[in-house]
Amino acid sequence: MNKSVEPDQKGYIHVYTGNGKGKTTAAFGLALRAVCAGKKVYIGQFIKGMKYSELDAPKYLPNLVIEQYGRDCFIFNSPTEEDIRLAKQGLEKIAQIIFSGEYDVVVMDEVNVAVYYKLFQPADVVEILKNKPEHVEIILTGRYAPQEFIDIADLVTEMREIKHYYQKGVLAREGIEY
Repeated sequence: MNKSVEPDQKGYIHVYTGNGKGKTTAAFGLALRAVCAGKKVYIGQFIKGMKYSELDAPKYLPNLVIEQYGRDCFIFNSPTEEDIRLAKQGLEKIAQIIFSGEYDVVVMDEVNVAVYYKLFQPADVVEILKNKPEHVEIILTGRYAPQEFIDIADLVTEMREIKHYYQKGVLAREGIEY
């Protein structure tokens, strides 16, 4: 049973969604802030298995752990059995991390997209969120946030693309987009 905590010590549920850039970036900004305040942070990246610059962050920030739950390629239209297996294993792992209460902040990066591709069901995540230790702050990122996540969240931010240099042919840049 969760013991009650003061409002300033309570862990809230955030959803960062929308078609604009910045969802993962915002989650990492919050993670950096939390680590610098002495908190312990875990980031699980669904559908990601490629090299991203942020994977080196734990070398510099000892209270930060990052793990990926995906293959080293993007999912285009139809996920493979391997995509589903890795995502479900990742969800089991992140549930254990959350329920352990060891981490103050847990980021479920691209979990919205994992649900969009039906790698697991929204109810699987909602069950975890309903039973989380009260002090654990959880951030869910990715386009296509399901209504179930929006309903249970305490904070929902939609990133809306107004203008993007990608439209001018600028490709993803190391250290900025990955």
